[in-house]
Amino acid sequence: MSMFSVFDISGSAMSAQSQRMNVTASNLANADSVAGPDGEAYRAKQVMFESQAASRRGVGGVGVREVVEDPAPLRREYRPEHPLADEQGYVSLPNVDPVAEMANMISASRSYQANVEVMNTNKQLMLKTLTLGEG
Repeated sequence: MSMFSVFDISGSAMSAQSQRMNVTASNLANADSVAGPDGEAYRAKQVMFESQAASRRGVGGVGVREVVEDPAPLRREYRPEHPLADEQGYVSLPNVDPVAEMANMISASRSYQANVEVMNTNKQLMLKTLTLGEG
């Protein structure tokens, strides 16, 4: 493990958490949309992480394996006057839970912030190491 592996690991985590925040923001932006460009209701998306172990060094980071759709059922509201209502008068709405999405956003933000602190601490330790011989 080299001295700079910490930067690689923290950087990969920051990149993954950034993508998680983007997906969460997209979910929140579409929480009240009735239909997307394809005419279907928006389905919430979730980011799946995976560990990325470096083969020779044994130290890796984290990456985004895939972005998957949430299998939760769509919300249905009775709005018989709505133009997109089905024959029973129900409109399908996205399966986005704004409270859960906000908790997910806060968690991603805190994780991102923790990785920034790791990088800053490592940078300060390296700078202090360079000054050990001064006197």
